[in-house]
Amino acid sequence: MEFAKVRSSTISAVGYDEATKVLGVQFRNGSEYHYLAVPKALFEALMSASSAGSYLNKYIKDAGYQFRRVK
Repeated sequence: MEFAKVRSSTISAVGYDEATKVLGVQFRNGSEYHYLAVPKALFEALMSASSAGSYLNKYIKDAGYQFRRVK
């Protein structure tokens, strides 16, 4: 998965694997989480959101997508 930097106070980079629909999020504190079964449209909206952190919280975390911490 390739990651692209985003402008955020909490997130450093975001990546997406279209084949598995896994959204990867690297946080500024060094942790990395993978969110499972995320539609590509949500990834694209996250990348263009004015606040990546707020978008992640509202549309991915609060929506209940399963996740795993990988680092």
